[in-house]
Amino acid sequence: MTSIDVLLKRNQELGEITPGDRSTPKPSLQVAVLTCMDARIRVFEIFGLLQGESHVLRNAGGVVTDDMIRSLALSQRKLGTREVLIVQHTECGLSMVTEDDFKDELENDTGLRPTWSVEAFRNVENSVRTSVERVRRSAYLPHTDNVRGFVYDVKTGRLTEVK
Repeated sequence: MTSIDVLLKRNQELGEITPGDRSTPKPSLQVAVLTCMDARIRVFEIFGLLQGESHVLRNAGGVVTDDMIRSLALSQRKLGTREVLIVQHTECGLSMVTEDDFKDELENDTGLRPTWSVEAFRNVENSVRTSVERVRRSAYLPHTDNVRGFVYDVKTGRLTEVK
């Protein structure tokens, strides 16, 4: 049985018990959470979210990239979100690589050098600050007043706000 088969079996067993409102794509709390793809970050559990309350955007590192701005622009302009919550975390895999080394590896393996930024970082708090500023300065986002950034400790589960 593949991992996908395991997940599909779990979905069948789950049935219709997931609580929340599925009637609209507009999040009822009018918030978008942008975080890392790391499997240790269980966004719905961390914040006690129900289905339909928030948009959840994920990528490697939980960094604000052009694609995240695209998603946030749609989230705000078409689906009513007004706040952005950025959550990066301790022990992130993106802090264990460097921009050039990873691009060199990809180029050596494929013959092509990526045109996109890896967004590697060494200091998670500085990375959160950079991502918050990218949201605040984006001309495409009409709602940039309530943007906050946090570091999630994967060992303790605690959130620390980055100022």
